[in-house]
Amino acid sequence: MAEVTVVEGDITTQDVDAVVNAANRAMRGGGGVDGAIHRAGGPAVLEDCRRRFPKGLATGDAGWTTAGQMPARWVIHVVGPNFTRGETDRSLLVSCYARALAVADEIGALTVAFPLVSAGVYGWPFDDAVTAAVETLGSTPTQVTEARIVAFGRSTYDAVSAVLR
Repeated sequence: MAEVTVVEGDITTQDVDAVVNAANRAMRGGGGVDGAIHRAGGPAVLEDCRRRFPKGLATGDAGWTTAGQMPARWVIHVVGPNFTRGETDRSLLVSCYARALAVADEIGALTVAFPLVSAGVYGWPFDDAVTAAVETLGSTPTQVTEARIVAFGRSTYDAVSAVLR
């Protein structure tokens, strides 16, 4: 099991083996974390997405690409459920974290930085998004040594810290 930690900051600047991208199904860039990762990583991330995932990914699934110009070596893209559009099956959210850890194991990533998947524009209830992340990352068998939740803002950091206690 990975040690689950939390930091407040920018996921694109984390010095880890892999960063997790909360992507859309098309995997062609977007807003929020997805847009930030594509901007920071540069065109190599999008080119790798197009090459490796010409039809994108299904909700709950994960796949990796280069991290381009970011400090990390890889981006693990996950497609979270869009709660605001009726995708309310929690197992899809849990699958994002479990599949990201499985992909990390496949590529040999030992340190992985995660956003709170689906907690932004996809509208997953915030408290449950935090609980799903912490519980899944802390209970899924993996070779990952550190699963770092990167909180965007102090209130998110405080919420994740409270669940980690």
